[in-house]
Amino acid sequence: MFPNPLLIILGPTASGKTKLAVSLADEFNGEIISADSRQIFKGMDIGTGKDLAEYHINGKQIPYHLINIRSAGDKYNVNLFKEDFYHSFQDINQRNRLPILCGGTGMYIHSVLQNYELTAVPRDESLRAKYEGFSREQLQDTLNSYPKKLREQADSSSSKRLIRAIEIAEYLQYNDVKKKERPIINPIVIGLQSDLTTRRDRILARLDLRLKNGLIEEVESLLANGVSLEILTFYGLEYKFVASYLVGDIDFVSLKERLGIAICQFAKRQMTFFRKMEKDGVQINWLNADDQFSMLKSKAIQLINSKFDNEK
Repeated sequence: MFPNPLLIILGPTASGKTKLAVSLADEFNGEIISADSRQIFKGMDIGTGKDLAEYHINGKQIPYHLINIRSAGDKYNVNLFKEDFYHSFQDINQRNRLPILCGGTGMYIHSVLQNYELTAVPRDESLRAKYEGFSREQLQDTLNSYPKKLREQADSSSSKRLIRAIEIAEYLQYNDVKKKERPIINPIVIGLQSDLTTRRDRILARLDLRLKNGLIEEVESLLANGVSLEILTFYGLEYKFVASYLVGDIDFVSLKERLGIAICQFAKRQMTFFRKMEKDGVQINWLNADDQFSMLKSKAIQLINSKFDNEK
C-alpha cells in the first residue's frame, strides 16, 4: 500500500455512506473516522443517524473515531476537527490499518484535502454582530474592499460564509497564520449519489423511522439535561424543528412536513458543496447509491484496488 493512504466516502444525507464504509473497512482492514459535524456529540444519536449497530459486520466490530467525543451543548469547528482528524489518521496508519473518512460535512472533508490553514483564524463576535443584517450584495462589496491576497480562498456561497471570509480578511491584515506540518495524504474519494426522487423518498422514509424510534424523546432529554433551545437551534434540522415542536411553536404535522423539506434542501446544499470541491480540483469518483449493494461495493473495491496498484 502507498504511504499515508486515505479512503474517503462522501455523499448527501441518507445515501448509505456508513454501510459502504463499514463493508469496505471489513474488506481492507480499515477503521472509520467520522466527518459529521454533529455525530461528535454524546446523546445526539437518532437525529444525527449514528447507526452504531452498523459498525458490527461479519461477527466483528469495526473501530470508529470522532463519534461521541464531545458533550451535547459544546461548540465544535472545522479547526478542532482537523486536529482530531490528524491525531486519528496518524494513529490508524501507524498500526498499518486503512483510515476511512466517512461523512457528509463537506467543509470538514475539504479542509483535510486542501490542508487549509485559515480554519485557525478565530471567531470575531463583534465583527459578526456588525455584519449580521447585511445583504449578500453588501457583504460581497465589503469583502471586495480588502486586498485580493486576503480573500483569494473566500467562499461566497452564502451570507454566513461571506461574513467568515470578511472575518478572515480582517484578521490577516494584522496577523499571520502559522502553517502546521502535516503528513502528505494520498486520498481516493468515492461519492454516493442518486436521482432526486429516490433521494427524497429515502430521506422521508428515514425521517418517519426516526420519529417512531424516539427522536422527539431524544430532544426532550437534551433539553432536560440543560442543552439550551438556542444551541439546539444552532445544531439545526432535527434538533431545531423538534425543539420548536416541544415548546409549542409548531404542531406535529408542521414538524414532519417542514423538517422533511429542510432535510431535502440540506441534501441539495451538500451536493452543491461537493461540486464546489470538484471545481477546486478534488477528484470524486461518483457511484450510484441506488445500485444493488453488492454491485456498489464491487465498483468501490475496483476503484480502490486500481488506486493502490497505480501507486505501488
